Amino acid sequence: MSDDKLFAGHAVRRIRRSSEQTQAAMAETLGISASYLNLIERNQRPVTGKIILALAQKYDFDPRSLTGAAPGGGVEALRRRLNDPRLAGIDVDKAQIEEWIALAPGTAEAFARIFDSGSGASDGSMAVNHQAAVRREIERWRNHFADLDAQAEALADELRMKSGDLYGAITEYLRVNHQLSIRILPAEVMPDLLRRLDLHARQLQISEMLDPASRTFAAAYQLGQLTARDEIESLVKAADFAEATAQHVYRRHLTSYFAAALMMPYARFLRACENSGYDIMLLQRRFGAGFEQVAHRLTTLQRVGARGLPFFMIRIDCAGQSSKRYAGASQSPLVEGDGRCPLWKLHHAFANSGKFMTQLVELESGARWFTLARTVEPVAARMGATSAEFAIGLGIEAALAGQLAAARGLDLENGPTDRIGLGCRQCSRRDCTQRSAPPAGRTLLMNEGERGLSPFRFAAPD
Repeated sequence: MSDDKLFAGHAVRRIRRSSEQTQAAMAETLGISASYLNLIERNQRPVTGKIILALAQKYDFDPRSLTGAAPGGGVEALRRRLNDPRLAGIDVDKAQIEEWIALAPGTAEAFARIFDSGSGASDGSMAVNHQAAVRREIERWRNHFADLDAQAEALADELRMKSGDLYGAITEYLRVNHQLSIRILPAEVMPDLLRRLDLHARQLQISEMLDPASRTFAAAYQLGQLTARDEIESLVKAADFAEATAQHVYRRHLTSYFAAALMMPYARFLRACENSGYDIMLLQRRFGAGFEQVAHRLTTLQRVGARGLPFFMIRIDCAGQSSKRYAGASQSPLVEGDGRCPLWKLHHAFANSGKFMTQLVELESGARWFTLARTVEPVAARMGATSAEFAIGLGIEAALAGQLAAARGLDLENGPTDRIGLGCRQCSRRDCTQRSAPPAGRTLLMNEGERGLSPFRFAAPD
């Protein structure tokens, strides 16, 4: 076995507990130090191939169980669920959650699934449940699907040898190998569609409203449906969704993933990122992609042995509603929940359309994040029509942002930050003048003779 990195502390701890061993005893059995085993169990060191072999030889378990995701998405994911206002007043600290995962992983996973499935039940909407289930599966893979990436990369290399124009190469590939032609149709012919497969005419019909990057993506999406079908269906089947709608949403995500990987092949894209300091504008031009396409691709760079920086991405509308969010390997709390802080410049992007908004922020936990945001218009609107606009937010831990061209000149470790929260209901900062609601579970302190900077004064936690 190789020494590829695998973080599975919860599984190792479960094996040790079931064997009724101390860390010192298990470490001696495995031939490592107790301190190193402690780091493994805390996911601060990987479980290497050699350690997996030692575990398999000494303990009765299936090594494949180590590759599963942490129950409930891990400690931080469970903490975010337990911070829900409906659970206000129940104080569960990090150590307790770690014990929960170690001693009863099944119940932790069951809690997470029940919590997620009920997140939209109050308004009768099943769409929220489908989205939550799909997002949970995407995050289980940390939005990196190695087999799809490898398949797309191999096909991209083949197409590149035939033509430097990817759109033209895909067009020819579809014509020769699948007897499909691409036809660009006027907006009045396809008033409500951007892409349509007409099998009778053997045509992929694309609206003229799509820009060049979106046309290439549409063609690559169709090619993914045809060439990566087996791999995509295997992933959908393995997800074991209860509802057909969730399967459809997940299948669409995976096909889009393939299309992006075809446009931005892993090795070439990662090399361009590292050489340019993750210069997004340069990456857009080099790979003929849009800002949102590049932003999404940045969250997927988790190939073993060739990892990129762990970005998160979120897309919101001007009302603050999120329609895309990927924590990826960043595990950032900034993409979780439905509430976000108005002091985060992600929300200010709408007043600065098309401009990059960078910000160094600090959460209540003391964690620092470097974020950047910009608006996008997915499809150009016709004259007089209502145009859609979204803000895309990207972020990375400040300690890792030193490589970024966008962060040059900033003191990421000690420089000034904007202090933000995770939404008013989860934020306990007392001096915030922007506060719209008190924190969940806190008693309001009322004094008719005083008016502070914040309209809400609240008691400290019990």
